[in-house]
Amino acid sequence: MGIDNIRLKNITVFEELKMDFSKGINVIIGENGTGKTTLLKMIYAACEWSNETTDKNKAKNIFNYFNYGKKDINLLKSYERKDDYSVLEVISENTKFELSLSNDGIFQLDKWLELGIKSIFIPTTEMLSHSKGFLAMNQKYSMPFDATQIDIIVNAELPETREVSELNQKLLDLISKVIDGEVIYENDTFYVVKNNGMKVEFSFEAEGLRKFGLLWKLIRNGLIEEDTILFWDEPEANINPELMPVLIDVLLELQRNGIQIFIATHSYNLAKYFEIKRTEKDSVLFHNLYREKTTLQRKDNDEEKILASFENKGVKAQSSEYFGKITNNPIIVADAKLFDEVIEKTF
Repeated sequence: MGIDNIRLKNITVFEELKMDFSKGINVIIGENGTGKTTLLKMIYAACEWSNETTDKNKAKNIFNYFNYGKKDINLLKSYERKDDYSVLEVISENTKFELSLSNDGIFQLDKWLELGIKSIFIPTTEMLSHSKGFLAMNQKYSMPFDATQIDIIVNAELPETREVSELNQKLLDLISKVIDGEVIYENDTFYVVKNNGMKVEFSFEAEGLRKFGLLWKLIRNGLIEEDTILFWDEPEANINPELMPVLIDVLLELQRNGIQIFIATHSYNLAKYFEIKRTEKDSVLFHNLYREKTTLQRKDNDEEKILASFENKGVKAQSSEYFGKITNNPIIVADAKLFDEVIEKTF
């Protein structure tokens, strides 16, 4: 089970976008405002729609995944093309999920519901530190959080499985070395029980370690297993660079055992580590979201002068199995600029 491709037409920054995905790890890069998080949330929302157990009050309004409970789905349409047809299409196992923002309707939902896709979305904002009483308050009041932030608390608060697979135990042991313990949930609060027996409330841990702690809890709850799709928005945020290889090892191992992964990142180190540490059998695909730029020039006395430079409408995508082969790569460009400045200042 996995997501094969997506098509977005006249949705937010996307005028016309079609992307094919790897059944393994998909690393999505791009400058701010190119729709990385939007892309992840669109696919995640479609996955949630495939489950009959999903809260229909939430799922019926895709906007809940984006902007804190506002109900106007027109706000997801392209600002410059609000009157044009807007549609989201996601394909899995030759079955298509099609959501028309123009008609506010879903097509072929019965077939999509049969898929029952298992998915987990880890948002950029760390949520477990704020979990005490959160779900009860969210049911009663209008809270400034989107559905992905609510879902991660719901999933982390689920009970642990009775049995742990050999793979999951291996990953749990690896992560436990990073956080120096295990994560438990009791009395509406998350704790890290250290190897020396000390119990530390989750909010007192460093945020980078909390990310590893959350991953530990999701695995221990049996939520990241074969045929699961994992979405993770900026996993590198607040993580010590020395721990990045450990995170990559965990994600690669999950991919080797049938878990499809989507990651949005700004990190050169994270993207490059995937390229360095993967084997020939690993499936990793890099996707760059970018805006094409058009430059108007004039030849004056045999010298070309730039009159104007502007961005074409709509974000486009480029995919490659190799991070270094992506053109218009903002991460590599920024890294090269920094290197040039270091050399210039040194000499």
